[in-house]
Amino acid sequence: MAKTVSKITTDHKVIKTWVEQHGGHLTRVRGTGNQNDPGILRIDFPGGSGEDVLQEVNCDQCFDKFEENHLAFLYQKKKASGEDSTFFKLIKRKG
Repeated sequence: MAKTVSKITTDHKVIKTWVEQHGGHLTRVRGTGNQNDPGILRIDFPGGSGEDVLQEVNCDQCFDKFEENHLAFLYQKKKASGEDSTFFKLIKRKG
């Protein structure tokens, strides 16, 4: 059986490319944050929570919050089955 393939990055271009390749959009949870702070960050994929819960955000705002909170992007490239994966998690950077 194949193993899952996961990576961690802080590279904004890698994150943005991965999100776009999977049909996702950088979003925030509606009702969180304000004009200067996007609030709780999420990625919405087709068939996900959608517009009722999430609101698309500007990439610059998203990545400013990402840096401000010292986050890293953990993402799974492949499932154990070998299929492409949309699993991700925003985690605190080590160190």
